[in-house]
Parts: sequence; C-alpha cells; structure tokens
Amino acid sequence: MTRPQPGLAQGWCALSALHGRIESHVERALQAAHELSVREFSVLDVLSAQHDGEGGHFRMHELSDAVVLSQSATTRLVTRLEERGLLTRYLCATDRRGIYTDVTPAGLALLERARPVNDAALREALAAAEQRAELAPLVAAVRDLEVPAPAPTG
Repeated sequence: MTRPQPGLAQGWCALSALHGRIESHVERALQAAHELSVREFSVLDVLSAQHDGEGGHFRMHELSDAVVLSQSATTRLVTRLEERGLLTRYLCATDRRGIYTDVTPAGLALLERARPVNDAALREALAAAEQRAELAPLVAAVRDLEVPAPAPTG
C-alpha cells in the first residue's frame, strides 16, 4: 500500500500541532514568570494598542474577534483581569450602550514585564518546532511574517 500524498487535512494537522506546541510553551513561561495566561497576555496586548482616533477602541465583540474567543469567554476573562486591577471598563461617551475596556497603568506595567518572556518563549518554541520536518515550513512562514523593528532615529 502506498502512502497518500499530503493533503489539506495533513497541513491543517501540522498547523494545529505547531499552534499547540507554541501556545503551551508560551503559557508555561508566562504563568511561571508573571502568573499570566496566553489569553490574558493577548487581551492586554490588543487593548494596549487602542488609541483615541476613529475606531481606536474595541467593543467587547471586537475584542473577542481579536483574541479568538467567544464573547462570553472574553467577558469572563476581562472580568478576571479587571478584578486584578489590570483593566477597567467604561461607557462609550457617544453611545451609552457601548462598553469599552482600557488597560490600567498596572496592566501596562505587567504587559511590559511579560512581553520579553512571551517573545523569548515564542522564539524557543519556534526553534524547537523547526527541528521537526513537518513543522519547519510552517515555522519559516511564521518567521516571514515578522515585522522588523524600526531603525533608531536621531
């Protein structure tokens, strides 16, 4: 019996395996160093990029989409982070039905301390995954997505 050619399902399995390996490695590192989950880090990271311009603040459903969680799971996560003093919620000034969430100074400080841990764990997980033939092309694709840091000015 000959082995079938790799197909879409095998590609999806490889991508899922890469995601699982990376997420579990980063999760362990963030938990150990900062008692922060990958999802909590993601929420803080996404919300820290908000701005006062048009479309600069996330409503709960937009945050859910950005961190790939259900609205109810996102609400529970935001509540936990709010109880820890890392986020705060407020009503939209132009639409009283809208509720926005901001990162507190304590949340920003934690995010800045956690970011190097997240980045190092991500690099470690990618390096380990790269050693597996079935994952190496996916790791290369992820690395190709990396945006170079801006050159220093002055």
